Amino acid sequence: MAEPEVKAESVGTVVVAGAANLAIAVAKLVAGLISGSAAMLSEAAHSLADTTTEVLLYLALRRGARPADTRHPFGYGKESYVWAFLAALFTFVAGAGFAITHGVTTILVHEHSGEYLVAYIVLAVSFVIESVSLARAVRQVRGESRRWGTTPRRYLRLTADTTVKAVFLEDSAALIGLLIAAGGLTLSHLTGDELYDGIASILIGVLLLVVAVVLARSNISLLVGRSVSERLHRRIERELADVPTVDRIDTLMTMFLGPDDILVAAKVDFRDDATGADIEAAADEAERRLTGHFPEIAYVFLDPTRSRSPGRPARTTQDEADRPIDDENP
Repeated sequence: MAEPEVKAESVGTVVVAGAANLAIAVAKLVAGLISGSAAMLSEAAHSLADTTTEVLLYLALRRGARPADTRHPFGYGKESYVWAFLAALFTFVAGAGFAITHGVTTILVHEHSGEYLVAYIVLAVSFVIESVSLARAVRQVRGESRRWGTTPRRYLRLTADTTVKAVFLEDSAALIGLLIAAGGLTLSHLTGDELYDGIASILIGVLLLVVAVVLARSNISLLVGRSVSERLHRRIERELADVPTVDRIDTLMTMFLGPDDILVAAKVDFRDDATGADIEAAADEAERRLTGHFPEIAYVFLDPTRSRSPGRPARTTQDEADRPIDDENP
């Protein structure tokens, strides 16, 4: 079988994030054991969860890039969402579960042993390393958003490349978690009360829960079969309508088959005087137009349909009132 072709930039982002998280997890664990800080141990669990997540995201990229075969004619793109969903679940169970549980235990036991200095050093070094990893993810997000002609925020919200979204959110959460850990550690150091360290650990767990839920929802939506945004939907519809032989687009449906594969299916009313050869030529031109403007469109299926009866409304797959009019989707 041919080696899967994966998006080099996404693989690089995932590998850099994974290597950074592994190194940071070891350092945090050592610092947590030496300092006795609950927040530091929670941060170690956070980084370990992120490292495992990066491994799963790497699997998502590799497995999802496998070419189509007879049993899977549309390819394996959606398998990437399965692995990305498992990564979100691992963050939820391992990272958030440990952080919240350990934080509650620390508040109840109220004991501390060890030195704080090593924890402060590891937090500072970790912040620098995480910033480097996040910078790479931000660079990729900005580049992709420019390519799609949208804002980075909208790109992150609507992109079908969940590996990039996962790395960006996890690195952002890691930096916020480090600040929370530093705050809780400092307050406990100054007051001698472990309550603040325990609260910081719980807050880190809640932060991980939020990230896990956001990523899980995004992957579930894509697994079920998410369509493109209304903006891209309208652009595809215009391209089809501009084909000379086409009279009207009766129904247009789209679906993401993977991070870089979109399926387009439409019921098209061709002109009454169009011959079979005209319709075949129009279908070829429609596919050339769509794939030329949108390289991510992998499949185009057009179904010739008869003219609508007077007074009969056009068919649609979704209430227009329910579609956000300003969505921009890669």
